Amino acid sequence: MHSILAVDDSASMRKMVSFTLTGAGYKVVEAVDGQDAFEKAQEQFFDLVLTDQNMPRMDGLGLTKKLREHPNFKSTPILILTTESSDQMKQAGRAAGATGWLVKPFDPNRLIEIIQKVIR
Repeated sequence: MHSILAVDDSASMRKMVSFTLTGAGYKVVEAVDGQDAFEKAQEQFFDLVLTDQNMPRMDGLGLTKKLREHPNFKSTPILILTTESSDQMKQAGRAAGATGWLVKPFDPNRLIEIIQKVIR
């Protein structure tokens, strides 16, 4: 079973993402912000990271950069799920090492479809 780290400072968004992904057969670990996610990523490996962009302590781009420096996460798919939709932000995401960019609100079927495409 593939494991996914779902990172969002909004409890309701974490629950929605978690519900969608566990329903599709994934094991989901939740993190409340980038710092919490990075700490959890030190303790276990994840097949995919799904992170919000705007969060306290460490944002999604900061998390992506830090994970890309870690040997276990050099090639792990990292998807940013956010309300940010500007081309400038998407380019910053790519520069940080993000695999993809999804805009909230998300379509659960589309989210699962994208994850199935990028997960190994």
